Amino acid sequence: MAIFGHILGAVLVGAALVVPGGAAADTPRIEWAPCAGDRAVECGVLRVPVDWSRPGGATFGLAVARHRATDPERRVGVLAVNIGGGPGTDFVQAEARGYFGAEILARFDVVGFDPRGTGRSAPVRCSADIVRREPLPTPRDQADFDRLRAYGAELAADCRRRTGPVADHLDTVSVVRDLDAVRAALGERTLSYYGVSAGTLTGQQYAELFGRRIRAMALDSVVDHSLPTGRFLHGQAANAEDAFGAFARWCDAEKACALHGRDVGRVWDGLMARADRGALRDPALPGRVISAFDLATEAHLGGFMEPSYKWFGERIASLESGRPGPRGVVRGQPGPEVREVEHPAPAACQDWRLDIPDYRRWAAYAARMRRAAPHMRTHPDTQPLALACALWPVTSANPQHRLKAADGTPTILLVNARHDPAAGHGWARDVRRQLGRSGVLVTYEGAGHGVYQRTACTRRTIDDYLLHLRVPADGTRCPR
Repeated sequence: MAIFGHILGAVLVGAALVVPGGAAADTPRIEWAPCAGDRAVECGVLRVPVDWSRPGGATFGLAVARHRATDPERRVGVLAVNIGGGPGTDFVQAEARGYFGAEILARFDVVGFDPRGTGRSAPVRCSADIVRREPLPTPRDQADFDRLRAYGAELAADCRRRTGPVADHLDTVSVVRDLDAVRAALGERTLSYYGVSAGTLTGQQYAELFGRRIRAMALDSVVDHSLPTGRFLHGQAANAEDAFGAFARWCDAEKACALHGRDVGRVWDGLMARADRGALRDPALPGRVISAFDLATEAHLGGFMEPSYKWFGERIASLESGRPGPRGVVRGQPGPEVREVEHPAPAACQDWRLDIPDYRRWAAYAARMRRAAPHMRTHPDTQPLALACALWPVTSANPQHRLKAADGTPTILLVNARHDPAAGHGWARDVRRQLGRSGVLVTYEGAGHGVYQRTACTRRTIDDYLLHLRVPADGTRCPR
């Protein structure tokens, strides 16, 4: 693990000394003004160090947004939110009031920030021309593998040049230090936190460093950051296959599925075989030939959320018959007019140290994934991440390790769908074990990624915990 800058029990924020549990008089503050996108929400900027090991060095502006508690006399405090690692200021302006219930909005200042490298917080900048040339992450031999390595080196150098020194400090530990600087700047002794997906890793690592500064923490769709390369890849492929199985069982049970009464696995395998031959064409986009990896990507990005099941059944039926049907989900590419784009690899690869030195090792991992996922074959989000980070020419600053919450951390609430294609239930169980007495796990007995809004049970469980510190029994289940 990295050195986190603890000095005699105090933490440096900017150039000011902040004593744990309070804020010094010279702690940097956030100057608030109405947001341009929603004047009912306040926006501001907090200067934080580029490199937290050099708190007196260069700084950048961290974008922050706040929706004030609508019932200030009953205000509980700050609820910091991180909905998957993207720009939190956009979430607070455009989505928070539709996402959270009235009582959360009444009693918390809901605060979001753009994690460093995203949105308005020194965003990563990369050449759109290079991104448009990105090879498919499906190497067939060592020559393909070497081309991926060369591409990664070119992209990394370009992103570093365009983004500047902050590109070297995008790991989650640095994001956690930024979050604690926001807490201090707000004058709060503690904060409550709600994180989803990648935002759960920020929460876990905040608990490692600043557990006593947590009032309550709810982590929804939990990332396990303890896995070595082989277990990471194998487990994610199994998660994708589990999500496919949940969809197939829905089709068996529901007449609304366009494939009801048929063997969904056999239909799907037939499509994958056609894709292998280069014979699977998209009825909704004439001229587009769909690869097996494209097909798996459609399932993962669009088909494995319960509200999308009916659409996905119709999509598969259309692909099989060739008759017109719904459009699929296609990974986007920047348009020809775009010159620079954000790219996730510079940040993600500082958190994942993955060991894939050559094609031979990759082929062995790919074979294991295919055995774990006979229908899906792989996990179409994890495969690109794994190859990109294994070949990224920068050493991970925050490699995988078992979670160890700091002494004094309150009970952390974990919530996860039983069939989550992106963060499988096994991940949540593993993190629960790592937390020991500091964690409880509640399971939504359905499918999808992000469960807060799924049912009255999931919403009530999280709201009661955040508002009233009512910790549910470990192992509680919320039905579909």
